[in-house]
Amino acid sequence: MAPPHRTPLRGISVHRPSGPARRSLLAGVAALGALGAAGCSRVASASNVEGGDLLDRLRAQGVARLGIAGEIPFGYISKDGELTGEAPELAKVIFKRLGVDRVQPVPTEFGSLIPGLASQQFDVVAAGMYINPERCEQVIFSDPDYQMLDSFIVRKGNPLGLRDYRDVVKKKAKFATGTGYAEIQYAVEAGYKESDILIVPDQVAGLNAVEAGRVDVFAGTALTTREVVKKSAKAEVTEPFKPIVDGEPHVDGGGFAFRPTETKLRDAFNAELAKLKESGELLRILKPFGFTEAEMTDLTAKELCGG
Repeated sequence: MAPPHRTPLRGISVHRPSGPARRSLLAGVAALGALGAAGCSRVASASNVEGGDLLDRLRAQGVARLGIAGEIPFGYISKDGELTGEAPELAKVIFKRLGVDRVQPVPTEFGSLIPGLASQQFDVVAAGMYINPERCEQVIFSDPDYQMLDSFIVRKGNPLGLRDYRDVVKKKAKFATGTGYAEIQYAVEAGYKESDILIVPDQVAGLNAVEAGRVDVFAGTALTTREVVKKSAKAEVTEPFKPIVDGEPHVDGGGFAFRPTETKLRDAFNAELAKLKESGELLRILKPFGFTEAEMTDLTAKELCGG
């Protein structure tokens, strides 16, 4: 594998020039073992029917298996042992509307989600996965159910006036971000020397580094940085912004992944997702996990896949 920022650890990880992926491994992993055995058997083999017949089979079975990667707030097992997160909760609603009564988690590592989908260990990836051209060559995606901008954790009052990666370079600020985060490449693209970046495990460690004065700024997604500073008396979060990728402002979007043969299921899923967006119910479902109106999007998978 390539350098850390190009290796899909989990959610907020990889970046390539064609478009970044997402996120680091967060809490919830410890609970996965308890459900691992329940999700280890494989789903029925793929069909040769044009467009796939998985939706019909799921309706007959009454359950859809979701590939998750134990990441708060995207898809994880709660302290009570329950499947939750923005993607699983949305999947519960949509599959119910499609005539599939239950969903069942199949926990795995983020880097194993696409291989696990291909080998039919589960029916759909429900992990808030960033949609990018590289992944679009391996799976088909629903339209994104959310978009994501970046934001900084800085000391109260933002003494250096840091608003984007160019400011970090200009002010020669001490910069940190998480292991495998796409933000590594965003900073490098803005002119920050990669060897000078402090890499920490996650946004909690990033907050601690800012509060302790070890760094001036920690970069992460607007959602995760916003949530982690809520109880901090020493730090605040900056306004969300679009990082520059290949010279253009960039917005990430995450969605559900399906096997390339299962276009009927993907299309039916998209139709229900569109209804939820139009009615405003999508925000209601995602809001408990920290999502706001700013994370709602009209982007399409086609756009994020590169046309």
